[in-house]
Amino acid sequence: MKKRIGDNYFISDDKTLLDVNTIDGFLSNSYWNKGIPIELVQKSIKNSFCFGVYCNENQIGFARVVTDFAINAYLADVFILEEHRGKGLSKQLMDFIFGHPQLQNIKAWRLVTADAHGLYAKYGFKAPEFPERVMERKIKIW
Repeated sequence: MKKRIGDNYFISDDKTLLDVNTIDGFLSNSYWNKGIPIELVQKSIKNSFCFGVYCNENQIGFARVVTDFAINAYLADVFILEEHRGKGLSKQLMDFIFGHPQLQNIKAWRLVTADAHGLYAKYGFKAPEFPERVMERKIKIW
């Protein structure tokens, strides 16, 4: 699926268009995946439903959804490169993801963010209803 946004931008779920070097370049410097090896970025792409944002065929944004396509979905690794921010592209990306036919009727969406609460609140995200039921397990692997 592909959606054109204005004259120069488009969003697509076609994995063959993804530029792993651009994705790795951003993620390996992000606060949530600092130092991630490219092999793990490649594996995460392979095992997720991915979305790219492009300007004149060059990738400038990304998001991935880890999902069973029926009940649960985890939104991860969302970014727009700095020089393309402020143009509403992250909102267009979220609209594309949440409107995607394969992601309809998901019962529970989850994500983790340190700085984009305002964006995600517009799409119905909020603090967990029962935070005492939420658990996580983290290990240091890189």
